[in-house]
Amino acid sequence: MTTAGYRIGESSLLGVDSPQPVIQVKNLNVSYRGVEALQGINCEFQAGRLTGIIGPNGAGKSTLLKAMLGLLPAKGKVKWGNGSLATNRSRLAYVPQRSKIDWDYPVTVWDVVMMGRVKATGWLRRFSASSRHIALESLKRVGMEKLRDRAISQLSGGQQQRVFLARALAQQAEIFFLDEPFVGVDQKTQNIIFGIFRELTASGKTVIVINHDLGATITHFDDLILLNKELIAAGTRETVLTKENLYAAYDGQVMFFSDAA
Repeated sequence: MTTAGYRIGESSLLGVDSPQPVIQVKNLNVSYRGVEALQGINCEFQAGRLTGIIGPNGAGKSTLLKAMLGLLPAKGKVKWGNGSLATNRSRLAYVPQRSKIDWDYPVTVWDVVMMGRVKATGWLRRFSASSRHIALESLKRVGMEKLRDRAISQLSGGQQQRVFLARALAQQAEIFFLDEPFVGVDQKTQNIIFGIFRELTASGKTVIVINHDLGATITHFDDLILLNKELIAAGTRETVLTKENLYAAYDGQVMFFSDAA
């Protein structure tokens, strides 16, 4: 990721010998009915890093994520290697905001996690024993295997979030995108999720998370992108979380956390 001549990931990476850009976002612009939601976003992501996208409400955080995934029309380029990110969807896992999911849909925990094996299996084809094993191991990683037959609607918010993380894990993706996974979850779920993020980045995966909180959770991130319809700052926590950057993003209406390291 680059801002003011600084590229995120120049320091040593967890589980990666040398920093290589995984995703390159070049001059990304998104408009809704003539109103600019994002303007001129340029940044890069490296493997083995946990990156948080932060900014005030309406800053374009979810818009950036969806535009990168090709879920929204946008101008500019989002590259992965020599191709586009959107054309490599089978290698990506996306967990949307909980508020965007129909939790009353009549499916079980097991049904949801097995959805993560559909692309690898093919539509209308029987799941293999290997796929079922992968799904079960994914449930175990989030501590939800004992509730595999429970209806998703009967779970708490934290349990629901863990199930959707298990679905993402079952995809065996290389890059993980999560939109505000910590909203409305308990401390146990938060600890489990951050623990899994660390396992993923240590194995060279890239994890990109929209985070609404500037409190203690921010200390878990390797790198940050600070947005307010344009890129305010990008880099390590220490680089991004300055009074000047936060004031610019939040128009001065933000409590500054002096020790974010």
